Amino acid sequence: MSNFGFLHLRVVNPYDVAFQNARSAVGAAALLASAKKFETVAEAVADCSLVVGTTAVGHRDLQHSLQRLEPGARLIRRHLATGRCALLFGSEKFGLSNQDMSHCHWLMHIPTREEHFSMNLGQAVAVCLYELKRNSRARINPEKGSPASSAEVERIHETLLTALRASSYPKLNSSDSFEGAVRRLVRRLRLKTGDAEFLLGMLRQIVWKLKKSDPAKN
Repeated sequence: MSNFGFLHLRVVNPYDVAFQNARSAVGAAALLASAKKFETVAEAVADCSLVVGTTAVGHRDLQHSLQRLEPGARLIRRHLATGRCALLFGSEKFGLSNQDMSHCHWLMHIPTREEHFSMNLGQAVAVCLYELKRNSRARINPEKGSPASSAEVERIHETLLTALRASSYPKLNSSDSFEGAVRRLVRRLRLKTGDAEFLLGMLRQIVWKLKKSDPAKN
């Protein structure tokens, strides 16, 4: 990160022993010292309006659109003209979980040979950041309007789940997989801030009306 000028590191539930020892990294001590720790992915990406997950793909059944590194980097650079982006990496051993991925708008992968598709985590980070930096001065046409932040999208997701429960959505599945599917659906809308506020207001009104008509749900 320090090599390529990316200075904002956020970590989710790090293994403290290894994380503390890593703070002596040559030339990057300041970056590590200023790293922010979070309990959940949702908290870590709350102020970001684009969340891109990284994956080696392998044999996983993905529920997101997938971009190769080069076109994905162009999309990220375009977004950075109007809002913050989080590039999300999982652990070296397991990668991102399905729950982690549910917070992503789309996924990106580095093209590797099929016989050895997984990369060392540090190398994968370096390759991704190099591609982001490589053509950073290229002219881009920024997106119109301010994209909704992840925190705004998460509020819509939570309110929509509340509405579904209050409406006794047929045999509502309360599992993490169902909630992840609803979260992915909301993120695919790619809402702007004004639209997000408008939709949230409508959903809250629906929830209020449903609970008012059935006091037992209050």
